[in-house]
Amino acid sequence: MAGNPNPIQMQKFLAGVDYPASRDDLVEHAKSKGADQETLEHLEQIPDRTYDGPNAVSQEFSGT
Repeated sequence: MAGNPNPIQMQKFLAGVDYPASRDDLVEHAKSKGADQETLEHLEQIPDRTYDGPNAVSQEFSGT
């Protein structure tokens, strides 16, 4: 993978998501918010599980 997307930008695309949310829910929501292709690709590569909030998603991008 190339560099991770900016976490602030990522949260902008995920604003308003109803958590808990699956990876597919996050991808679809980001698409509806106009996320760029790089952001969508990163979201598609996070583990397919249920995320309980934006911090859980952010942790996938920071590698922790």
